[in-house]
Amino acid sequence: MHDQSPPHPPAAEPAAPTPDDDPLIFAPVPGRARHDGWTPDRQRAFIHALGRSGLVGAAAREVGMTARSAYRLRDRAGADGFRAAWDAALDQGHTMACSTAIERAIEGEVVPIFRRGLQVGERRRYDNRLLMTALRQSRPDPGGSLAALRDFLGSPHSDRDTL
Repeated sequence: MHDQSPPHPPAAEPAAPTPDDDPLIFAPVPGRARHDGWTPDRQRAFIHALGRSGLVGAAAREVGMTARSAYRLRDRAGADGFRAAWDAALDQGHTMACSTAIERAIEGEVVPIFRRGLQVGERRRYDNRLLMTALRQSRPDPGGSLAALRDFLGSPHSDRDTL
């Protein structure tokens, strides 16, 4: 009653990701080993924080360093991989920030309504300026579509002057 099928061969270990697979993977900048300096783990954590926020200062603070020291690390000899990962992380962070702004503008923001110190309801606040700014930042405007929209909205057919 025992199954006599041959055992499955061991699964091959997946290959480690490379910078071609993930631009945030890089060889850390070589340097003196200091517990309070830019260790390889701190460099990796900085790049991932930068990819989430797109803000150098915030990412540096998150790992206990300063933006100034991050820029100095970026400028060091042997920092080519770090620099490339930095650029990719900035792009990723910018994309995430724009996506969040667009989502917030479209979905609205819940604002509580209070009367006599008690919350009696809520409303959604939509911010069209946030949406237009996020759209403007999220893509280049090669066809001039935003300019055409601005012109239309500023025309006598519209009661709005500018976007």
